[in-house]
Amino acid sequence: MENYLVAMLVFAGLYALLALGLNVVWGMTGMINLGLVGFFALGAYVSALLTKKAGWSMAAGLPAAALVTAGAGVLVALVTARFRGDYLAIVTLGFSEVVRITASNEIWLTNGTDGISGIPGPWRGQLSPAAFNLLYLGIVALAVVVVLVACERLRHSPYGRVLRAIRDDDQVAAVAGKPVRAFKVEAFAVSAAVLGLAGALYGHYTSYIAPEVFTPLISIYVVLALTVGGTGNNYGAVLGAALVVFFMESTRFITAALPGLAAVQAAAVREALIGASLILMLRFRPAGLLPERVRPMARQ
Repeated sequence: MENYLVAMLVFAGLYALLALGLNVVWGMTGMINLGLVGFFALGAYVSALLTKKAGWSMAAGLPAAALVTAGAGVLVALVTARFRGDYLAIVTLGFSEVVRITASNEIWLTNGTDGISGIPGPWRGQLSPAAFNLLYLGIVALAVVVVLVACERLRHSPYGRVLRAIRDDDQVAAVAGKPVRAFKVEAFAVSAAVLGLAGALYGHYTSYIAPEVFTPLISIYVVLALTVGGTGNNYGAVLGAALVVFFMESTRFITAALPGLAAVQAAAVREALIGASLILMLRFRPAGLLPERVRPMARQ
């Protein structure tokens, strides 16, 4: 049970990184990104290939994954910078499917649907499973703290105020002389880097990645996590991620206690319970548990 709880905390930390990355591009800048799992998968594959085939260390693979996914974020942002609303959501969702399909078909690089196994982790094999889980929990917790502090600094900086101005009305920001498109591209790159870092950490933790792991449902869960926690609030993103993981795992025990359910039926009931829990929470707290609070400017 202890190993299970530690593993769930690790996954909660990974979801927190994903929610923080989404908050930069959606909560602060107002750009809808449903291609989260695409950047997540890209970061996982980049770090896995560099450490497994090129012999790089994990310490080098993690920043490399963040840089590559940041570059991919720039490319996606350049294509979608003029899109809004549903159109932006559709294009970013299509990007995630392109990454998944590419990983499934480029067997020479990604081993196709068989996936990549044996991804190295820190002292895996030298430590006991319990010790490895605790060590990795510390690594993920450190990553969450560093990203959270960086996102908070970004949010309260003049740069963050420009992002919020673009979110509220990008035409007004453009009239004020701000290069709106450049800010959107930069926000997308920062967000993608955090998502890629989360993917790399996931690959090194599980030691196995495959295309079917990176389903669009992950993006939906991350969007729900940020919505429940509070869009625009970095602390709310972390809280929402923890709650979503709690809902997903607690419903596993509830459905197991229900008699006469087949595996498919139990999975359907589990998804229904997760959705109902989140709907009830949003019904009573539509702005999230920790809604964004913008400090007023001090009077001169």
